[in-house]
Parts: sequence; structure tokens; C-alpha cells
Amino acid sequence: MKETGTSSKILQGAFVLSIAMVLSKLIGTLQKIPLQNMGGDVVFGIYNTVYPFYTVMITVALAGFPAAISKFVAEDAALGGQSQSGRVIRIASLVMALSGILFGAVIYFGAPLIGMIIDNASVVPALKASAVALLFVPLMSGLRGFFQGYQNMMPTAVSQITEQCVRVAVMIILLVYLTTVGASAEHIAAGALFGSAAGGAAGLVVMGGYWRRYRRGRHPAIRGNASVGEAREIGQESRSLLWSMLKYAIPICLGALAISLVNLADTFTVPRLLKASGAGEDGAMIQFGIYNRGMPVVQLITMLATSLSVLFIPALAEAKVTGDKQLVADRCRLSLRWFWLVGMAASIGIAVLAMPLNIALYQDGTGTSVIRWIAFTSAGSALSIISAALLQGIGIVKAPALHLLAAAAVKTLLNLLLVPQLGITGAAIASVAAHFLAAALNIALLSRRTGLRISAGAMLAKPAVIFAGMAPAACAAMLAADALLSVLGLHARISAAAASLAGAAAGGAIFLAGAAKTGLLSEQELRMLPKIGAPLSRLLSRLHLLA
Repeated sequence: MKETGTSSKILQGAFVLSIAMVLSKLIGTLQKIPLQNMGGDVVFGIYNTVYPFYTVMITVALAGFPAAISKFVAEDAALGGQSQSGRVIRIASLVMALSGILFGAVIYFGAPLIGMIIDNASVVPALKASAVALLFVPLMSGLRGFFQGYQNMMPTAVSQITEQCVRVAVMIILLVYLTTVGASAEHIAAGALFGSAAGGAAGLVVMGGYWRRYRRGRHPAIRGNASVGEAREIGQESRSLLWSMLKYAIPICLGALAISLVNLADTFTVPRLLKASGAGEDGAMIQFGIYNRGMPVVQLITMLATSLSVLFIPALAEAKVTGDKQLVADRCRLSLRWFWLVGMAASIGIAVLAMPLNIALYQDGTGTSVIRWIAFTSAGSALSIISAALLQGIGIVKAPALHLLAAAAVKTLLNLLLVPQLGITGAAIASVAAHFLAAALNIALLSRRTGLRISAGAMLAKPAVIFAGMAPAACAAMLAADALLSVLGLHARISAAAASLAGAAAGGAIFLAGAAKTGLLSEQELRMLPKIGAPLSRLLSRLHLLA
């Protein structure tokens, strides 16, 4: 009974955390749209230049400690102890608070130097504003890891939603105020970045409330301070514990850092190259803002892929433990096919609907051709994400991070080669190439380790037929809706949004029907998908779409 209760608690916590994570990422992604609408492309460009750098600094400041805290607390809880948990959170909180202060100071006081490296002084105020968040985010993340160690996901979920809501609210309030008083673009962008600090402070307040309740409630054992004699006795143990946590945390930090470095490659190359090509400082930021217009839509697909990929790790690990090599290969093949189909369908859909999407989200069609290129990062990133998850499922953890580092290096090199010639279109092409490179490296390693053999027909020929039918269907529905709505005299953005939805619905219907009818999706294969396979199979059967 205890094991069943524990499993139920884990599943319930995972569900709560997944919902919170999806909502949090959705809010964080969509907040870029009002940022561009209210601030313009210069502000949008500055924000998107600074934010990847801020993300890297947060990742380094956290140093993987939240995951380490969760692991060590969970182990202590399993043994029925509490003293070790108290020591874990005290040590980690001290380290993370100091690292937050250190890296916050590095960003704040080093902002002019960073601006010189980027070759754009307009990013300096935004960098200084982002540095304030490092005073709050590390401690908040450490407390989240502590409660996750006890399988209590509610504090993390509540603080995540609170953090994002406050961040967006403060950002919009400051945008309205600063644009009203006629502030410069760099100070408006700094106001938008200050939202991250406000969100971090709000999230820390929430976690502090849970922490106080925890100390006053069931676990008073960690409330008191140790005496001088006790402190001397546990000093050696604390140093040993810190070393153990570092050995666990640093590889996790490096893996997270690899993901951020792909985006950081643009920060340090694209604005500088655009300026060197004659765009000027503001012109470079305008172009970089236009380049980033397609990112929120693509990130929604990436967010979905990341959320779904988590389901495949335990399913594959289970198949590996049982020694069923064929099941491992089958699940890998099916997962890759699914994410390839969905990612490529999303890419084609975004590319076809780029013009109405651009108008609906950003008021005009500037940069539509770049969005069409950016769209195809959906397919590459979907494959990269699922192949990394599959590698993790069979116990290969470091390789996906190394492959992402290689992709970041290639992205930087291609930016240097293509941006001077093609501008932001060259940067978009480099992004597509980098994501597909990471996916190719992961899949090659997966094939070697699992004996996976991929059919060219299943991955290329049949999907090409489906995509060939999907694209014109989406285009026709988009044009028909646009023509009808233009007669009604609706606002251009409303008409564009409706045309986008009509095109997406038509394209999605053709894709789903074509995949089922051509046998790319069979009922037996669908049921192999963890969690989502059975209900999806029943739905498609009721619609008579399964062959």
C-alpha cells in the first residue's frame, strides 16, 4: 500500500508540475508579442540580445544545485532522516546566494564591457536591469529543489506561475509608463528586463512562505542553529556533502548550459555583424528584433516537444532494463517518426501561414521571409529534443549536451559566413542547420547503441506526399478566409488571425487524415506511445481515420 501511495503521489506531483511548467512557458513565450507591439523592433531586438545572456548567467549561477538538492533531500527522506536535508539546503542556499551575488555583480559592473564585445552600447541598461534578478532567482530555485525532494510539487508550481505573471505584469506596466514618457529604446528594454527581477522576487516570496510553514509545521528538527561544538563536528561532513553535491550538479549545469549557448551564439555575432554591414547601432537592433519575430511561435512547438519528450524517458528506460532490445528499437523508431512528422508539419504550417501570422502578432508583414526560414527550426529542434530524451532513457546523458555544444559552434561559424552576405536570413539558415546537426548527431549515436534502423520511406517518401497535400490545403483555406473577412471590413490583424486559424485547421486535418490513411500511423503503433497512445488511438478510430 505504501508503494502504491508513493507512486500515486509522484504521478500527481509530476502532473501538477507539468501543468505549471506548460503554463509558465506559455506565458513566458507569449509575453514577447506585447513587448514588440508596444516597444517596437528596436526594443524587441535589445531584449532578445540580452535575454539569452541573462539565461546563461542564471544557469551558471544555479550550477545545477536545484537538481542536486532534490536528489539528496529525497535520499534523506527515504531513510527517514531530516538532519541531512537541513544541512543540504543550508549549504546549497549559501553557495547559490553567493554565486547569485557574484554573477549579478559581474553582469551589472561588466555591462559596458559586454556591450563593447557585442559592439552595441544600447544593451548596457538592459544588462544592468537583468542583473538584479540574480539576487532572487538562485535562492528561489534552491527552495523549489528542496520541496521537490519531498515529492511536494505544489510550491514549485505556485511559484512558477506567480513568477511569470508578475514578470509579465511588471514588464507591461513599465512598457506603458516608459513609452508614455518618451523614454529611449534602451531604457524601455531595460524596463522589460527588470520584469525578470520582479518575477524572481515574487517567486522567492512565495517559496519563503512555504518554507516558513514547513519549519513551523511537521519538521521542527531543522529549526534551531547548531552549537559551536556541533558545528565543529559536522564541519567535515558538510565539506564532504558540498563536494558530493558539486559532483552531481556540475554535469547537469553543463547540459543546461549547452542549450543556452545555441541561442547565445546569436547574441554575440548577429548584432555585431549587422552593424559591421552598415546597419548602424539602432538598425542592427531593428533587424535583430525582426529576426526574432518567428521565435515565439517556434518556441510553442519546442515547448510541446519538450513536455511530450519527458514521457518517453521512463518508457524507454523500462524497456532497456527488461533487456528487450527490439522494444527499445521500436520505441525509438516510433518516437523519432512521430516527432519528425509533427515537427515538419508545424514547420510547413508556420512557413505557409507566415504572412498572416506576422500581421496578426506584430501588426505588419516585415520579415515574413525570415519567419519562413525560422519555421524549419521546429522540425530540427523537435528531433533534437526527442532524440536527446531517448538517449537519456538508455542512460546516455552527456552526449546530447556535447552535441548541442557542437551545434552552437557550427551556428557561430555559419553566422560569421552567412550574415554578412544574407543579413538576418543568413542567421535563420544557420539556426536551421544547427538544430538539424544536433538532431543528426543524436540519432546517429542512438542508432549505434540500440541497433535502430530507420526506413527512408517512412521518414521521407510518405511524409512528403502528406506535406504536399497539407501545404496547399492550408494556403487555400487561408486565402479563402482572408477574402471573406476582407469583404466584411474587419481590422487587418483580426482578419489575419482568423486566416491563420483557418489555414492551421485545414492543414492539420489533412495532415492527420493523410498520416492515418497512408499507414504512417497504425493503431498498434499508436498504442505503443506512453500515456497518450491509447486515447489518441481511440479518437482516431472513432473518426475512422486509422487504416
